[in-house]
Amino acid sequence: MKKKNDIIIPDGLHEVLLHACCAPCSSAIVEWMLQHDIHPTIFYFNPNIYPYDEYIIRKNESKRHADSMNIPWIDGDYNHQAWLSQIRGLEQEPERGSRCFQCFRIRLTATALQAQELGLTYFATTLASSRWKSLDQINQAGLIAQQGVERTLFWPQNWRKGGLQDRRNQLLHEYNFYNQQYCGCEFSLHTTNNLP
Repeated sequence: MKKKNDIIIPDGLHEVLLHACCAPCSSAIVEWMLQHDIHPTIFYFNPNIYPYDEYIIRKNESKRHADSMNIPWIDGDYNHQAWLSQIRGLEQEPERGSRCFQCFRIRLTATALQAQELGLTYFATTLASSRWKSLDQINQAGLIAQQGVERTLFWPQNWRKGGLQDRRNQLLHEYNFYNQQYCGCEFSLHTTNNLP
């Protein structure tokens, strides 16, 4: 393990499949990775996002960012109905509750499967950059995905560290990114962000 400004790099990590929730959250992480000789491939898999127009805006911004950095970008399937069926019964859960954990598990399992298909060992997620998310839930979901998909390892990094949150905000303005005001699903859309 190597430590670089509060970011811990696992030994042997040179390539990673980075699950990206949006361009603003991935921007500083991708920049940091490239500066530290880590080559990311972005995997945009977010079937939770509602409505579809919102999904398309976020997807296009993610692709625009990847193209500007000349890094590989993969479009995951958008099947909101399948996502809804997988979180059925959890619709009324609060933000950071069991619905969010299930959503993370769905998305990170898909990321692990994509990493396996590409022959990449490591996968990570930009979800761990958001102060509105539970790092414990994200890490637990990532480890479950790792355990369920052979030859993959989850990189459980807190991407709020090392000045990356401030850099994210700078890049948001430099790229003139669309900056969404809610997590993504219709349930978070109707929930205030007054979280502890």
